Amino acid sequence: MKILYFAWVRERTGVAEEEIALPEGVRDVAALVEHLAGRSPGHAAAFENRRTIRAAVNQDFATPDTPVAPGDEVAFFPPVTGG
Repeated sequence: MKILYFAWVRERTGVAEEEIALPEGVRDVAALVEHLAGRSPGHAAAFENRRTIRAAVNQDFATPDTPVAPGDEVAFFPPVTGG
């Protein structure tokens, strides 16, 4: 699974992207966030306030209950505003 981080999420994790094996029992975005938050202090800081982070699975906006599977691309980013 490819994980991408953008903006301040990237700054806090210290990486722009990483490849991980999908852990046993991780079946949705919420469980993936829980797993990633435990990877390092930077990851914990990035996912500290779950309401301030957005996700996309395979380039489609995702909610916490969106399923994830091996081979997916999951991106995390701050809320986006337009103007």
